Amino acid sequence: MSHVGVGPRAVMRSVAFLTAGVLAVPALAGCTSEESAGKPLAAQDVGAASRASVSDGGTLRWAVDSVPDTLNTFQSDADATTTRVAQAVLPSMYRMDENGSPVRNPDYLESAEVVDTEPKQVVVYKLNQQAVWSDGREIGAADFAAQWRALSGRDSAYWTARNAGYDRIEKIERGANDLEVKVTFSRPYADWKALFSPLYPKDVMGTPDAFNDGARRSLKVTAGPFTVKKVDTKADQVVLTGNPRWWGAPAKLDKIVLRAVPRDERVSELVAGKLDLAEIDPETADEVTLAAAPRDPATGTPLMGPQGSPAAGAQGRSAAEALRSWAVANGSDEEAAEEEILAREERREAEAKAARRQKALSGFEVRKSLEPAYTQLALNGSGGPLADERVRRAVARALDREKLAETVLKPLGLPAEPVGSHLALSGQPAYADGSGALGEQNAKEARALLADAGWVRGGPVKKDGEKAAGAEKDEKGEDKEKKKSESDDDGTYIVGEDNKNADSKNAGSKNADSKNPDDKSDDGADRESGEKHSSGKNTAQGGAPGAYAPKGTAAPAGSVAAPLAKDGKALTLRFVLPSGPGSETLRTVADRITDMLKDIGIGTEITKVPDESYFKDHIAAGEYDLALYSWPASAFPATDARPIYAKPVPAADGSLNVAQNYTRVGTDQVDQLFDRAMTTLDQKEARDLLRKADSRIWAAAGSIPLYQRPQLTVARKNLANAGAFGFETPVYEDMGFLEKGAQGSRPSAPSTSSPSSSSSS
Repeated sequence: MSHVGVGPRAVMRSVAFLTAGVLAVPALAGCTSEESAGKPLAAQDVGAASRASVSDGGTLRWAVDSVPDTLNTFQSDADATTTRVAQAVLPSMYRMDENGSPVRNPDYLESAEVVDTEPKQVVVYKLNQQAVWSDGREIGAADFAAQWRALSGRDSAYWTARNAGYDRIEKIERGANDLEVKVTFSRPYADWKALFSPLYPKDVMGTPDAFNDGARRSLKVTAGPFTVKKVDTKADQVVLTGNPRWWGAPAKLDKIVLRAVPRDERVSELVAGKLDLAEIDPETADEVTLAAAPRDPATGTPLMGPQGSPAAGAQGRSAAEALRSWAVANGSDEEAAEEEILAREERREAEAKAARRQKALSGFEVRKSLEPAYTQLALNGSGGPLADERVRRAVARALDREKLAETVLKPLGLPAEPVGSHLALSGQPAYADGSGALGEQNAKEARALLADAGWVRGGPVKKDGEKAAGAEKDEKGEDKEKKKSESDDDGTYIVGEDNKNADSKNAGSKNADSKNPDDKSDDGADRESGEKHSSGKNTAQGGAPGAYAPKGTAAPAGSVAAPLAKDGKALTLRFVLPSGPGSETLRTVADRITDMLKDIGIGTEITKVPDESYFKDHIAAGEYDLALYSWPASAFPATDARPIYAKPVPAADGSLNVAQNYTRVGTDQVDQLFDRAMTTLDQKEARDLLRKADSRIWAAAGSIPLYQRPQLTVARKNLANAGAFGFETPVYEDMGFLEKGAQGSRPSAPSTSSPSSSSSS
């Protein structure tokens, strides 16, 4: 578990504070288990085929982001490739189904059940009698016990990254026979199915030295359909080969090669015929889709482009342009003719190259689903304006999450539903839309929250380098765009003359009223009625033109250009983003969020930082106000989500132990609900508790879920049972290449828009 030291303790305000204030908060009773969890928004897309239609043999060349530094998933430097290797070569008592729920893995486990709850919870595992390690030894209680001791947290010599659940085990012993493992818990543990998946052999878990160093670059003993042949750091690849002692359905492939290929190089490797499967970005997906599209028999050009758009002609040249080129090349102007002939030759070479590229890509197809992870807007509540819950709630109420989801998912042909829970995704048992605890998007109420927190439009702003909305900085802090302060030196404005001179500075600005007919003022008041907003300040119009107002007086409706200010400072938030080539989508979403915040008077200062320092030096260190990053979904949210949303606690050195709660926002009530959900063995009660916890996380407004991440993969058309897996754990032994003439199945096209919204991004 990471312990991140931060500065002063975040200022927390309870939900009761807002309920007792001017703006009532929706009831936080939370959703109950009577509410359906729905179904996954998108099915997996893997070119599903029966084993009978998959040929035996072959090598799958699969692009990954990195060669892992360790093959031990319980170490801090484990990554996604570590997990992929573990899934293929190690036992898991449970695997995930298409709904993101744990299901028993019959290759290893005949049954597992809670046999006692009093005086202690006892679980008995009955193992598959054929299950053996690759050295021939039976999988048994000794392996379970070694993993428990290593991960219990009782011996600091083991360099573990997590011990959740294992710290609740009191003892492990042999059951009625060698195939039974009896686990007794010291405290009740609802998520016991999360344990021993994966299960490492006692050779790895038995001693601190073996745990710390014995499984970093090799796994000598395995028990899956594949085994680790080699971790080749020079060739940047991990080679998996079939396990001759595997007792289940035999692996169809001879070999799986996991190659580390940067994302911006994957399309070139596909064209060169060096890859069979790779996760890709939307631009590459468009190119592959276009290459695989039906073609005009006469010209060979695609009939339709991605998303059904008409395809451009060769190099985008029309018939008229081609005729003009011919005329110039054969005209009397020899110099112009020579230039055009050279240009025509260059175009022919480019067209030939493009044709070869398209032909190479025509053997692939894009397989897409939604990843079991969601992207959120994180609001750092440890200090500054966002330490005030009212400001965080205002930011959240300004966001049109449906439009943000559409921005990312609709162009990809994926369902554009905003995520409604921090703790589960649609289709998982714990899922319910808890966003009602925060309220729907409403710019007028967002402005009222800001006014109630003391941020007023047109207040005096000191000239101390404050930046306007959308201003950008690089990591060195250098401005990319200079903007003038829009407040006077003496902090006054002239009533009635705010819009008298529509100079170039204000000509392009728009009142939010023009975008939302329900929002009738910019400061929380109804412009027609002139009523007071929640802060009690009178916003009625009608002052004498030319009369001076004292410093700090709220600007009247219509003064859109003036910034919100408090105590001489403009309300400007630092928005930190990664600058790498794979983060274009995040930056596009950030631009949309910036515009939405600008409409309620909040400025943003965008800072782009290198990808390698984004999380460690900014998110984990708390050096941001706003940030975009993702969390994976879990089948065990009581265990896995608690450290993400737990209330930070003081450390011995005076800093905060934030665990994984990088927003530094948490409450005692949320912690208590997690603790209760973790200890009850009643699944219905656990779902109710988790849904209540989610409602309170929404109300605290430290994290705003936006959309489920798209999962785009490109695969050879004849590759079966591999691609965009969605929730489901891959079945490695079923992957392979189709027999000649066989075809895999594809899911039906998902809805491309939210059923609750027909607006486009």
